[in-house]
Amino acid sequence: MRHHVAALLASLGILAAAAPADAHPHVFVTVRTEVLLGDDGTIAALRHAWTFDEPFSTYATAGMDKNKDGRLDRAELAELAKVNVESLSEYGFFSFLKKGKTNSAFAPPRDYWLEHDGKALTLHFTLPVEKQPLPIAQSVLEVYDPSYFVAFEFARENPVTVSGGKLACTASIKPPSAAVTQRLSQLSESFFQSLQPGGQAEWAIPVRFTCQ
Repeated sequence: MRHHVAALLASLGILAAAAPADAHPHVFVTVRTEVLLGDDGTIAALRHAWTFDEPFSTYATAGMDKNKDGRLDRAELAELAKVNVESLSEYGFFSFLKKGKTNSAFAPPRDYWLEHDGKALTLHFTLPVEKQPLPIAQSVLEVYDPSYFVAFEFARENPVTVSGGKLACTASIKPPSAAVTQRLSQLSESFFQSLQPGGQAEWAIPVRFTCQ
């Protein structure tokens, strides 16, 4: 198993139990993102909400209901949220903002917390752009795992919104083609384990913006 599971769970043992060894991807995440603009039309931050699949959420939260009230509150999940966002930094938060060959870099996340709705965990966090802020109309946003260990998919309703600044912008999302999806379903675990860092993954989902 790839060592970056700690970025999502903080426990290799839990994920090993949650994910079959012969399956890829191992974790599924539904993404909603709010793009925050500055007055100059550049992207100032990304406000993510990532909802993990129910099997993963069940294993991740086992034994965390300290007060035995049948629900998990923000305080009970605070330490797990902290470990998640700190570990995710090693992988660039699986978030990519780029314009051609120019890529933005992110500052440490702020305003982070985990919530549990009784079935699934959702990680909320804001990523400020620290270096190379890019004009939104010329930017492409992608949220994906280059190793495909984790499968990120944008939500069907309100997946990406834009707020702040002086521009009125809308997002358009182009999911992978049916041919790519079929090919991914047929690839073996050994294929993904042999992937090298860098390069463009065919399962990346580009988000582009139109502004007025």
